[in-house]
Order: sequence, then C-alpha cells, then structure tokens
Amino acid sequence: MAVIGYARVSTGDQNTEAQEAALRAAGCSRVFTDQASGSKADRPQLTAALDHLNAGDTLVVWRLDRLGRSLPHLVEVVRSLGDRHVEFRSLTEAIDTTTPAGRLLFHVAAAFAEFERDLIQERTRAGLAAAREAGRVGGRPTVMTPDKFAAARALIAADKTHAEAATAVGVSLSSLRRALRAAPSTQTDSVPGAAGASTDVKESSRR
Repeated sequence: MAVIGYARVSTGDQNTEAQEAALRAAGCSRVFTDQASGSKADRPQLTAALDHLNAGDTLVVWRLDRLGRSLPHLVEVVRSLGDRHVEFRSLTEAIDTTTPAGRLLFHVAAAFAEFERDLIQERTRAGLAAAREAGRVGGRPTVMTPDKFAAARALIAADKTHAEAATAVGVSLSSLRRALRAAPSTQTDSVPGAAGASTDVKESSRR
C-alpha cells in the first residue's frame, strides 16, 4: 500500500521543492511533479501518478488546488480514485478519505460541486430562453452577408464554380453551400437569417 505524492507549480519561475518536502514528510515514497497551469487539462505527470496507483494506495497533495482544475474536476478525480479503492489526502485542508471526518468533508465538497453545476445549467437555460424571447439565436454570427451572397450567386450564374465564388467573396465553400441550400428559389438574393437589402440577380440552380 504505497503513499504517492503529486506536486504542481504554474510557471517556470516557481519550483516544487516546498511541496515535495511536505509530501515526503507525510510519508510519500514517490512524488510526481508537473509545471503547468491549474486550468490546463494536459498534465502528463498527474496522468502518470494516477496510472501508478493501485488499490489500497493513497494519493497525497499539498493543497487541493494542486490536483483539480476546478471543484467539479477535483470531485471527479477523487471519486474515480475511490472507485479504484485508492484513498486521498490533502495536507493543507486536512482532508483524508481514510477517516470518517475526511470522507464527510469530501462529501460536502462534492455537494457544493453539484450545486455549482446546477446553478450554471440553470443560468444557461435562463439566458437562452431570454435570448429566444428577444429574437436572438445562439451561435456564431453568420459570415455570409446579403452583399456577399448576391455577389456569389452572380459569379455562379456567370459559370464560376462554387469554390471560385466562395473564394472571390471571402467565405468558406461550406458557408456558401449552406446559404444556397437554405435560399428560396426566387429571383432575390437575401441571405436566410441575415438582415439586409436584396438584389435582383438571377439565381443559378447549378450546384
């Protein structure tokens, strides 16, 4: 039953010596270290540490924010350790899942993480509903303006390919094709979903 430590610093100007000393003093036989921002998902030594752990082992960190990118991520990591029968300790916050008090603290943290997720989801739904009521739709603004669409259709009518027309007006081929598919088969060149004047350019049905 090994005790494994994990230490992390954010920049090259910092070092993990203080964390490593505290982890060694806590009984860690091996310490994995990363130099990476806390928000960065790619932390190779954390991955190595998690892969190294076996049932009955304990993962120790100096402080909770050394392990998780956020509270929900921290809870996810510790829960995954529990599923593998690996214990967890954080020295600064005195969280130790081998003790009843430590498990209680972790469950409180997990409850807060779930509450945070629910709040974010509720605010997102409320924001989308308000936007729909105001006539706004989510997503990126269209790059296809009425003028670009009219010019592209005029080029297509003049026997230019779709790719040539898209390049000429400065949009992607997929954007042009989407606009052509969505456009009504009329004599006008308004872009679906975009405001602006229309021009009377004969539509080519060539795809």
